[in-house]
Amino acid sequence: MPGSSDPARRGAGEVPRGRGATFNPDNRYRRDTREAYDDGWATPVDRAGALDPASVAAVDATPTRQLATTVTIQRARTIISRNDSPDIPFTQSINPYQGCEHGCIYCYARPTHAYLDLSPGLDFETRLFAKPDAAALLRAELARPGYVCDPITLGSNTDAYQPIEREWKITRAIVELLAAHEHPFTIVTKSALVERDLDLIAPMAAKNMARVFVSLPTLDRDLARKLEPRAVAPQRRLELVRTLAAAGVPVGVFVAPIIPQLNDRELETIVEAAATHGATSASWTMLRLPREVATLFRAWLDVHFPLRAAHVMSIVQEVRGGRDNDSRFGARMRGTGRFADLIAARFALAARRAGLDRRRDAPMDTSRFRPPRANAAQGELFQDTDRRKR
Repeated sequence: MPGSSDPARRGAGEVPRGRGATFNPDNRYRRDTREAYDDGWATPVDRAGALDPASVAAVDATPTRQLATTVTIQRARTIISRNDSPDIPFTQSINPYQGCEHGCIYCYARPTHAYLDLSPGLDFETRLFAKPDAAALLRAELARPGYVCDPITLGSNTDAYQPIEREWKITRAIVELLAAHEHPFTIVTKSALVERDLDLIAPMAAKNMARVFVSLPTLDRDLARKLEPRAVAPQRRLELVRTLAAAGVPVGVFVAPIIPQLNDRELETIVEAAATHGATSASWTMLRLPREVATLFRAWLDVHFPLRAAHVMSIVQEVRGGRDNDSRFGARMRGTGRFADLIAARFALAARRAGLDRRRDAPMDTSRFRPPRANAAQGELFQDTDRRKR
């Protein structure tokens, strides 16, 4: 397992409290790598050179360490990301933050931290980047003459309502701007902090211009604590679904990812609970392990589920054509083979029983969009508000 002088890059034996990853894999773009080597100083021995049981017990009893979260300002040049992937149901997205404190071990966005010369492991969930100019950049992009209005998804890569949003309020500023100019948007989150912005989201939802999707891969609190150590509890997410639905916001639930032999048994229970709490739709995806995520997930399994690790990975590889990951369009989200087909059939049946297969939301309304005036002052927001009141 890779190691270095950085304490956050040590092996899985020192599992940080409250974090998902167990170590920091090396950055794939670096030409040099470091490997841990035991020179005897870290392992207590007696005078005869044998391991000292008492000293070893003392070391093993040492509390696991905590890693602080740091936030660095990132000056982006543009803020809207665009894609034409056939597997993704949106063309535009915004990520106010890079890295995510929720620490979900399965997060497919982890490898993007390598672009910053950081590790997709613990660095991804402890060394975060905020884009405080996001709303200003968005205003400029929406004001461009050639801009074509299409719904924007917030939180497609990292959660737009992760814990640091409480202080930075970058997502709030983006939603305010979109609401002021009647631009449709969707939000993907596993955070109850989205309730803070219901004063903006609910009126937009009433005009078919806002929807929220809640990620809920498990209802097992113990498993959730290991999978997503800094996300809110599963039961709190169900309360969030109920709150959004009561406010008139169409809310969907993502049963994602499905992890063989860990949460697949809960599929029907989650779908039923989502419907009971007011969800209008549900969907699922299979576990994806791109690049370093495979190494991180294997190490996580060895720490938390050592007796099941081999069985879990055998099914993952069955679903992925004998590999840890299959990035092909059409296969990467659902997988292939008997297990993937079984999950698809079970989900379809569960959704039909819960009534979540009947409703098909109409396309969001893009006809009301009013572009910001080029080079307009910030006061335009207040003028628009006053005009609507009159």
